[in-house]
Amino acid sequence: MYGYDQTGNAGHAGQQHAGHGGHTGHPGHGAHAGQHYGQQPPQAGYGHQQPLYPEPSPPSLAEAVRAFTTGVMTPEDFQAVFATSKVYCPRGDTPGFLALHNTQQPVIPMFTTLKELRAYAGKESKYFVITGAEVLDLLPSGYGFVLDMEGDHRIVFDAKAVEEMVDFAMRRMYG
Repeated sequence: MYGYDQTGNAGHAGQQHAGHGGHTGHPGHGAHAGQHYGQQPPQAGYGHQQPLYPEPSPPSLAEAVRAFTTGVMTPEDFQAVFATSKVYCPRGDTPGFLALHNTQQPVIPMFTTLKELRAYAGKESKYFVITGAEVLDLLPSGYGFVLDMEGDHRIVFDAKAVEEMVDFAMRRMYG
């Protein structure tokens, strides 16, 4: 009985039962008043109650990109998903991001899934995986990035947008 009566016997959770007279202070009789020593609590596990309604799982980064590009998700909600999601980045022979310089500003291609990366760079391409928060921390100044370059919901963040994302993350983290 952790905080409330799970059996529907409201008001009886703290009462002593026959055979327990005056022993509520002994080990095994406090939190499980009314149970015999050695008995399992009535719920599954050791004091772990299954929620009636499971928490919804956060959207995947691919789902967040679709929701953000179609106006269903706010920039703040998108950034929260992005920060904790895995991002797949193509790489060359040396460590670091590969940048595209044939655009108005240099951008770094990144992908929400390995499948999206393979569609762009080929099955044998080299890559590394980091979180979105790490992207914001490691991205060189003056560079933007593009998510799912060949995908249906491609999204481009220029260097200014990246700076705004970093500022938002810092405010969120440090106030």
